[in-house]
Amino acid sequence: MGNVSMSYRSVAVAAVAAIFSFNPLTAMSADKPPLIIARNLDINTLDPSRGNGDTANIFMYAVYEPLIRLADDGSLLPLLAKSWDVSQNNTKFTFHLDPKAVFADGTAVDAKDVKWTWDRLINLQGAFAWLLNGVASIETPDAKTVVVTLKAPDGEFLSKIVAPPTGIVNSTASAKHGAKASQAEATADTAEAWFLTESAGSGPYMLKSYSPNNELRFKRNPAYWGKAAAIDEIVIKQVKDSVAQAQALQSGTVEIAMQIAPDTAKTIRSPNVVITTAPSYNFLYMALSPGAKSATVPLTKNVRQAIAMAIDYEGMIDITVGGAGRMLSVAIPNGFPGTDGLPKPVYDLQKAKAMLAAEGLAKGFELEAAFPNENFFGVDVATMMQKVQQDLAKANIRVKLNPVTFAVWLDTVNGNGTPLTAGYYGPDYFGTDNYVNTFAMIPGTRWFKRSGAARVEGVTNSAEKALLAEAGAAAAGDRDAVYRKLAMEMIADKIIIPLVSPDLVIAHAKNVEGLKYGISPIMALQNLSIRD
Repeated sequence: MGNVSMSYRSVAVAAVAAIFSFNPLTAMSADKPPLIIARNLDINTLDPSRGNGDTANIFMYAVYEPLIRLADDGSLLPLLAKSWDVSQNNTKFTFHLDPKAVFADGTAVDAKDVKWTWDRLINLQGAFAWLLNGVASIETPDAKTVVVTLKAPDGEFLSKIVAPPTGIVNSTASAKHGAKASQAEATADTAEAWFLTESAGSGPYMLKSYSPNNELRFKRNPAYWGKAAAIDEIVIKQVKDSVAQAQALQSGTVEIAMQIAPDTAKTIRSPNVVITTAPSYNFLYMALSPGAKSATVPLTKNVRQAIAMAIDYEGMIDITVGGAGRMLSVAIPNGFPGTDGLPKPVYDLQKAKAMLAAEGLAKGFELEAAFPNENFFGVDVATMMQKVQQDLAKANIRVKLNPVTFAVWLDTVNGNGTPLTAGYYGPDYFGTDNYVNTFAMIPGTRWFKRSGAARVEGVTNSAEKALLAEAGAAAAGDRDAVYRKLAMEMIADKIIIPLVSPDLVIAHAKNVEGLKYGISPIMALQNLSIRD
């Protein structure tokens, strides 16, 4: 993933493909102890239409299957849908369900369940309802056919419905316990409590029990219609911090630790533990807001380019993650459509100074920087911003750091703004349009508003809006080239400046097999097995 000259398919293979041995799955007998995984649970609900976050995605993907799945090479493969047809302009998608697919209670997965599930996700307006924002209608001409018509062309719609929150729910079983799908009944939906104790999916696992802030326990689905999972029982145990997870792994209390920081990983010496790193799709960035009300000088494109050029990107990776990370060219993960061959960010302090001098800022200026005082993906944001402060000081830019809580930061960036800030992002699905719709300077995107683009001249980028529409209607083979043009425009904006993409630390006991790093979910439980 660090080599941007590779094709995005090749990079995706390298990042997502098996890192460990792929011996055939070995079934465990019922008397064997469960596989235990340490991570910060961070769960607010187990309702598949309301769920949010990495742990929820792991849960949903194991219990509630989507229509299609993502292969290690980035291609799309059948799951509940055995095949599908796409109209020429990417506005109509017809799915043909696999007649063998059944829910855990043995009832068939039918078209009505797909429509009901997606209607409920849309109408409850859960955290991931936006995945289906483009849907105009869902029709079910027969029990095994689903026809989705979109409001506008969307070449990445199939990638969106790979995301775990779109996994299909048993509509009959859920409706008996208060679940509602229609817009008119959305406020009367009372099923969330039921989903904390029961599950209604077709996946290889079922919910066994959930104890808030303690553990999430899975049991193998005995009625699974596909290849049976290898492990009878899996427990995700609440272990909040990196050091505690490492200790639990070394002591043998857990078999997998999911959130060990790179510096902590270096301290693990147990011969029974395997530590591997892999490129991730997560990244942290700094952002400039030309329209922030507290800006002391105009943050013109030339000034923004100078600021970006004054950052020592290699030094940033060393300081934040001890070298265990990658540069990003644009606010789109390495390996995603359109990122092949993009120019890497350049550190050139002398040129940065010259550009500022040309703008009449040779003596420098002050820059306020409010940022979330948090740790994301193992990166301490305060440490990252101190490095930004040190680098920009060499260009006579005096950064006033203002660490705040995440809630205060959100209020700030969504309100009057702050000239300089920091943020983080991780993928919800294998698609580039999510990043364009978040970071491009198109009216309506999250960072168009946060940058204050509507309050200043020269920030709105009309080319990006046209290219996004072109990508949505493009055939699959033509989409990469359009997204590359979009990426180049976003690089030139110099509003979002990626700083580090931390490597993922994968830590597990020697006898764990089948562990793979994915996009969403970050880990598929059904791939795991234990070697005797």
